[in-house]
Amino acid sequence: MKKKIILTDDGSSSIYLPDWDETYHSKHGAIQEAYHVFIKNGLDLFEEKSKVNIMEIGFGTGLNCFITFLESKYRNLIVDYTGIEAFPLQDEEILQLNYIQQLKAEEFSKEFDKIHSLEWEEKNNIDNNFILLKRNQFFKDINDLDIFNLIYFDAFGARVQPELWTQEIFKIMYDSLKDKGILVTYSAKGSVRRVMQNVGFNVERLPGPPGKREMLRGMK
Repeated sequence: MKKKIILTDDGSSSIYLPDWDETYHSKHGAIQEAYHVFIKNGLDLFEEKSKVNIMEIGFGTGLNCFITFLESKYRNLIVDYTGIEAFPLQDEEILQLNYIQQLKAEEFSKEFDKIHSLEWEEKNNIDNNFILLKRNQFFKDINDLDIFNLIYFDAFGARVQPELWTQEIFKIMYDSLKDKGILVTYSAKGSVRRVMQNVGFNVERLPGPPGKREMLRGMK
């Protein structure tokens, strides 16, 4: 599928899919959205020096992973991160992303490169406290049970991929979480909230990132 690198309103890059008229991140700001949805309303729930097992649904550009790595450094977190992606980006697409510059994280440019250069299906250390496993996998094929403390659910929207927002998928998410585990997503659709509740999540609506009124967070 054709991809085009774009700049979002906060100056950070994203990827636009013309065939779907869909972007990998909010056009209002890729970095702003990532911090608001996944850090402020997800990772912030875990105390400093905690060990956190995270699964990301839609590894994409690696932005959420890299931001989580940076936050793990600031908070002394031990993170075991699993990124799920059915269609990984090509090297030439990754090279056009400007996250290091926008995050003023030049001192961690080697770690950003390592996040993307590591082989898929192999667990590796980004540093002593951050382990990464990238899995080239369809979401419906996930079969982890009681593994994760936190899920970043960052799939393409239901308008273009409704099959990723079904009760079947959210049951897989629910089963993969430990007790009291958290799932956060940018979506605020009523249909998504209902299927999350149907599989057992305690769901709350929260203020959304710039450009969105609300988002959802569920607890097992």
